[in-house]
Amino acid sequence: MRAQFVMSEIGVGLRRNLTMTFAVIISVALSLALFGGSLLMRDQVSKMKGYWYDKVNVSIYLCNKSDAEDNSESGSKACAKGAVTPEQKQQIETDLKKMDLVETVHYESSDEAYKHYKERFGHTALASVITPDQMPDSFRVKLKQPEKYKVITTAFAGRDGVQSVADQHTELDNLFQMLGYLNWAALGIMLIMLIVALLLIVNTVRVSAFSRRRETGIMRLVGASSFYIQVPFIMEAAFAGLIGAVFACGMLGAGQYFVIDHGASLRTKMELINFIGWDSVLTKLPLVLVIGVLMPSMAAFIALRKYLKV
Repeated sequence: MRAQFVMSEIGVGLRRNLTMTFAVIISVALSLALFGGSLLMRDQVSKMKGYWYDKVNVSIYLCNKSDAEDNSESGSKACAKGAVTPEQKQQIETDLKKMDLVETVHYESSDEAYKHYKERFGHTALASVITPDQMPDSFRVKLKQPEKYKVITTAFAGRDGVQSVADQHTELDNLFQMLGYLNWAALGIMLIMLIVALLLIVNTVRVSAFSRRRETGIMRLVGASSFYIQVPFIMEAAFAGLIGAVFACGMLGAGQYFVIDHGASLRTKMELINFIGWDSVLTKLPLVLVIGVLMPSMAAFIALRKYLKV
């Protein structure tokens, strides 16, 4: 009988405050969708880091004859002592292979570098005037821990025979930093929406408690406990939050299906990016549902302690 009474009171409260309940549902749905989206963005950035950092090598470019001549004219200290000698080249390779951080070392001659350059940029005007002797020899270094690429730069930059140490991690770091800023922006918007949702929940509970002050007064007179009186209001807020969380889960699932997976999606258009899968999405949905129920319930409980005084 008590359960039936509580359910009937929930229905009455939802009908009386239908517009505000709808606003609560929408605000909760948007804030939780942004929350889930930010978590998925974090997973995507981590997956991209693991994928790209594992593929990017550090390149140590060696001095050639033209480098030495150009740098002597410009006053640059790089390659000031001339082209790399066979002894210097052997010493660099030996030092690389001694490092625990290094997984593999591949030597690329100037002829190989010229061939690769022609394959990639043969259609450009500059490719017609480039000659093999202008391409530097280099060592392509694959690391066991790619995030520690700066160790190679520190150890070999400025050495005799070394023109420069280049890696693509810097560009990747800039990309991931930008994605991190976007993620923080999404979290900021989510926080604003969350505050709006909490204010709406508190206001809805306040209006609902005021409109039913006669019923709650009678219940208090016949001996009903404070918790028993508060349950319908808390359940109303929890029910609205649950609906909003379900909508948020639907938006996250729709985003994964339509934006990333289905048809002419990002996965087919951007094959170089290793996108997250449904496993990442499905692990976030229970958390979204739990927060969607607990957040409005706690807000309603706190609000009732102040406004439900009869």
